[in-house]
Formats: sequence, structure tokens, C-alpha cells
Amino acid sequence: MKNAKISRRSFLLGLAACSAAGILTACKGDDTPASSASTSPEAPASSVSELEPIGLFTVEDFPKLDGSTACIPLMAQMMADTTGIDLEVAQSSISVSTTAYAWENFGLYPDEEYTARMLVVYEAPDYVKEELKEANAQLEQKPIGRDALVFIVNENNPVKSLTRQQLKDIYAGKITNWKEVGGEDLAIVPFQRGEDSGSQTLFRKLLIQGGELMDPPTELAPAAMGELVDSIAAYNNSANAIGFSVYYYIDQMYSQPGLRLLAVDGVTPSNDTIASESYPLCNEFYAVLHADAAADSPERQLYDWLDTAAGQDCIKKSGYVAVAPTTAANSAV
Repeated sequence: MKNAKISRRSFLLGLAACSAAGILTACKGDDTPASSASTSPEAPASSVSELEPIGLFTVEDFPKLDGSTACIPLMAQMMADTTGIDLEVAQSSISVSTTAYAWENFGLYPDEEYTARMLVVYEAPDYVKEELKEANAQLEQKPIGRDALVFIVNENNPVKSLTRQQLKDIYAGKITNWKEVGGEDLAIVPFQRGEDSGSQTLFRKLLIQGGELMDPPTELAPAAMGELVDSIAAYNNSANAIGFSVYYYIDQMYSQPGLRLLAVDGVTPSNDTIASESYPLCNEFYAVLHADAAADSPERQLYDWLDTAAGQDCIKKSGYVAVAPTTAANSAV
């Protein structure tokens, strides 16, 4: 609806004034933890060769990026690798409006006030896809990496693995006590995210798949991904809470003591099981352009660079699972 779009646009313009160092955490709609805007996780050891920055752009020419919270470290690495600036400097230059808002503003409001030229982003929520389709937004996207939906419990919870059906039944309210899945006699407290979040989109797509989903009370649907992680770690100091995130965020950006990832259908999430897709809840994330981006524009050059050896190295050394380059241009709507 028109009024809803205007309010989201106004939100984004207000968010742009927030500093990347920490104010973003307090802005509604952005779930970047205060630490992740100025610091990034150390990249895990990789067999991929560390290619030197290529100086493809000056800092001034580097296209402004927007996207998902979990993609912040990759955006910073892209900036460092293609401009030659220090990674810490690049990290301080990256801020995002989060998944749904990034898609909406990029597809619906591309003007002089919203200046992002490329998205590095998780899949859009269904309602945003509908908005983009109705507006006939001309976007081009390609998968560049793979992540996974993971489930988090308190480390004191004796349950180590759940099936997809058990998870669906928990979130439908059909399984309500941990003893029903081999745990202790404790009521299950299932956390969700807001509908604007990328992780909630994956949760609905990969697990719920149009099935039953109970509405959580407000206190069990934190707006920020970091808040959800904190809540599960602290909930009554007990082992009865469960929630979800994307693997990269919980593993690399915002790990918390006292938490453990569940195996799903007996497979533990890891870079290896996500790369092989043996972990059952995997999904890709994307680079997105306006379809009319000129061949010599900085955003088109950066988009194409991600398919090169240096671009693939950038994705891998940031700790993500890279997806093999594709030559096919895909419509985002």
C-alpha cells in the first residue's frame, strides 16, 4: 500500500543519518549489532590464496552498497579488496538498512536521496517481492554465496538434534514440551523474528513452507538478530528457549557463550555441510543491480568482479561459502 511504502522510505532516509559505528543498533529496522558495524570477525583459515587488492576503484568511486546485516563483513572485504584501503577503514564505511528495507528502497525508490547502487542481500520477503512485481522493478540478481537457517538453544539443553518435522511442530504449537523430543520436562519457548527480517523469510521458506505457524508474543519476536541471540542465551537462565538465525551471523559475527547450534535431521551446520548442501536448510544470497546499470558503471564492474578469481577469493576469505559464478542474468522479480 502506498502509505506503507512512504513510511518505509521515510524510515530509510532517517536511518541513513545514523552512524555505522553503533547508532544503527538503536534504529528500528536495522539489526546490526553495535560491534559489527566497526568490527568484523576474523576470517577462518582458508586454502584459497590471498590475492592482493587490485585497486579497481578509488574510495570515492566505490559504489555505495546496501543489504543484509549478515553480509556486512563481505561488503567491507569487497571494498578493501577493490580499493586497496585497510579492511578496518572499509568496515567503518559500511552500514545497511537490513534485508526488506534494502530491497524495497533499491527497487522502489532509486533516487538522489537513496544512493545505494548495489545490494549484497538475502532473499526478499514475499510481500516485498509482490511490491517489486507490482512496481515492475527492473532488477538483475545473481547468487554469490550460500548460507543456512540454523536453530539455537541454550547449551544446558540436552537435545542435540531435531528433525525438520519436529521443528515445524514446535513452531506450530503442536510440540510444546522438550520431553516430547527427548529433552527435560520444560515448556518450549520458541523465539521468532519480525516479518521484515531476512532470517524470518528463510524460516518461512525453508521450514514452514506455507504450513501452520503460531503468532509469537512481542517479547518472543525481537526486532534485531542480536537481540534474539541474547534473549535465548539469557532466557530465565534455563534450557527451554529455542530460536533461529543464519549460520554466518551466529558463527562469525555474533556468537554468544552459553549457546549451541542444533543438528537438523542429524546434520550439524558447518561451512562444509552448507557447501555440500547436506545440511537441509540452505539458501543462497545475492548481488543485485538495477538492470539498466551501464557496462562501465562502478556497480556493474563490481558485480562482474565477483565472478572473477579475486571476487571468489574475497567471498571465501570473508568466511562465506561461495557459489560458482553464473553467466545468466536473472530478474530479481
